Amino acid sequence: MGEIGCYCRVSTEDQSLDRQLTSTKEYAEREFGADLGDLRIYRDKSTGTNTDRSDYQEMMADAESGEIDAVVVHSISRICRSISDLEGTASALEDAGVELHIISEGLTLQPEESDPYQTALFQLLGVFAELEANMAQQRTREGIRARQQNEDYHHGPAPLGFDKNDGLLIEGENYHAVVSALEMVEKGELSKRKAAQRLDTSRKSIDRALERSDLYGL
Repeated sequence: MGEIGCYCRVSTEDQSLDRQLTSTKEYAEREFGADLGDLRIYRDKSTGTNTDRSDYQEMMADAESGEIDAVVVHSISRICRSISDLEGTASALEDAGVELHIISEGLTLQPEESDPYQTALFQLLGVFAELEANMAQQRTREGIRARQQNEDYHHGPAPLGFDKNDGLLIEGENYHAVVSALEMVEKGELSKRKAAQRLDTSRKSIDRALERSDLYGL
């Protein structure tokens, strides 16, 4: 076993990475016999001023280039923000031949082993990722239909991320960017002020959009 990647992430500035660092280091030492020289530590603090998960991107690049042989993370919620996110990460690591060890949930994904349980898990991740996306789309459609029946939306301005066509709401060009920014705000990974700057809108518009979360499948 070559170098081990330990990935840690917190969502707010005042949270500490120490617990995850200790957990992942001890796991790597216990399971792989690794010492500090064998570990690559990746740290992300997804705050209002840093939302790109730069160390996550670096870790995935290192995995693809063969510089690490395994990734250890404290829990599913630290490495992904949705089932589709987890499925994408797991599939990318599998393609790179890199193991994924998730401590809290006791999951180990080893690409080279023919394990029926592991195969089923990967298949389920894909199914649930698709289901998650479909449910979000359905919530959005239901929310739009409900809003279209409201007279306010026939006469007032279109909500953030939407345009109007003969009084009916349709997705605007920036709809998906709006959804992404609102998701990050809800998870504490982006401030409302930064979201407003990113979307070239006002803080008040962000507040109104969050109050209408059904429009965005949140």
